[in-house]
Amino acid sequence: MTEADDRKPRSDEARYDPEITSEFAIPKGLDVPKTGGEPETTSEFQVPQGLLTPQPPAGEPEGSAFSTPRTYDPQGGLAAFTPATGVPLVSLVKDAPWQDRMRTMLRMSVADRPAPEPVQHEEESGPAVPRVLDLTLRIGELLLAGGEGAEDVEAAMFAVCRSYGLDRCEPNVTFTLLSISHQPSLVDDPVTASRTVRRRGTDYTRLAAVFQLVDDLTDPETHVSLEEAYRRLAEIRRNRHPYPGWALTLASGLLAGAASILVGGDVIVFFAAAVGAMLGDRLAWLCAGHGLPEFYQFTVAAMPPAAIGVAFALAHVDVKASAVITGGLFALLPGRALVAGVQDGLTGFYITASARLLEVLYFFVGIVAGVLLVLYFGVKLGGKLNPEAALHISQRPLIQIAASMLLSLTFAVLLQQERSTVLWVTLNGGVAWSVYGAMYYVADLSPVASTAVAAGLVGLFGQLLSRYRFASALPYTTAAIGPLLPGSATYFGLLNMAQNNVDKGLVSLANAASLAMAIAIGVNLGSEIFRLFLRVRSPGKRRAAKRTRGF
Repeated sequence: MTEADDRKPRSDEARYDPEITSEFAIPKGLDVPKTGGEPETTSEFQVPQGLLTPQPPAGEPEGSAFSTPRTYDPQGGLAAFTPATGVPLVSLVKDAPWQDRMRTMLRMSVADRPAPEPVQHEEESGPAVPRVLDLTLRIGELLLAGGEGAEDVEAAMFAVCRSYGLDRCEPNVTFTLLSISHQPSLVDDPVTASRTVRRRGTDYTRLAAVFQLVDDLTDPETHVSLEEAYRRLAEIRRNRHPYPGWALTLASGLLAGAASILVGGDVIVFFAAAVGAMLGDRLAWLCAGHGLPEFYQFTVAAMPPAAIGVAFALAHVDVKASAVITGGLFALLPGRALVAGVQDGLTGFYITASARLLEVLYFFVGIVAGVLLVLYFGVKLGGKLNPEAALHISQRPLIQIAASMLLSLTFAVLLQQERSTVLWVTLNGGVAWSVYGAMYYVADLSPVASTAVAAGLVGLFGQLLSRYRFASALPYTTAAIGPLLPGSATYFGLLNMAQNNVDKGLVSLANAASLAMAIAIGVNLGSEIFRLFLRVRSPGKRRAAKRTRGF
């Protein structure tokens, strides 16, 4: 027996030997349960027997992040949110226009969006994320500056990003700022870029070219590289307007003359309104050349038509001076900005809608200031302008339909539309006025209801034509609502205020605001009704997320 064996304990008594002072020795009198020589196997997540789950303190609320809810029962709880079979995959119809596919995806929650299609433009090393985001922002800038709604701009930006393989992108559009964020994965840092829109211009030819570029980018059969997309975008920016300055001035005069025919004017009134509108247009161009803001441009442009109408009243010429002033106002009313502002509000972009409507309010105040200044001096000089003349508009259906079509045609020229779209929008404007005249003059319905129905048909036909030509709907709707703009209600409201009939003036201006809202809501509703018949999402799949309803 060795010396080491002598130091080993040989019995239970030896285990409790007081001479053994090892810190691992079990004190005498402590019973250790027998385990049969094998350790007990337990899960590392199992609560040891005899250990109670700690209860939250009496003063701690039940909703604390560190406490377990009292009503929680792991045995009788609800089923898991994700079913055992998984979440059904949402897929979009391939042959639908990119505007509707991207809009449908934007209205979904991020978790429900389908996976991107096979990328056609992605390089072997992956897309250059900063360059793709820059291209996306430049395209969105042209669309927003051209008057597109915020949702359509976001849809276009989303389409460009997904065409280059950036599916985790979130565009954000406000009135003057565009931003987009891309997160490569859940663990990578996001890449964010932004761009400020400082200058706006009306050129629907450029707008149509941008839509064609986005359509080519989203087409799986068309391979457009980043360099090619940048080259085409630069060409779109450098393109000249399709109509020269003198054509725009002539179009503004013809628009005012056609509008004066709609409110009961004759040949003399037609030419007088045309001359006044052309003078106002040239003065506005002069102010713009000297850097004056648009507010003062609208104020100056509203003065010549009002001055010519007051001059007829002072000369006691048997001419409807009110029709001359009303026709001149038609060329200045910001119908395009109004429709875009209301559309943004109806689609949930309230910040952008507020900014657009505030812009419309400033333009309207500028028009009011210019016309009121001239009317005030005209009334002081003894001009006889009758506010009740609005009740005696002669009904000439064929002449008024022809005038409405001329008004839509000239409005399309002022918006710098493509020549191929001018005929369609002219016909759309004639249909709009025919429906309005049939409901208001023949059926004796409310002017607000008649305007809303006519504007709804404009939006419906505009969406139909835009899908037929794979372009934006703005060129087919904005000019067509020209005959429906509340020019006469605006003028008679201002005339009553100039003659100190403030109550009647405010009522007439409120009527003008109601007609303007009816136009904007009707156009948007017609567009949404048309989209209801489009087959964008595959049948049997999950619906898009609903918006909040006041809670």
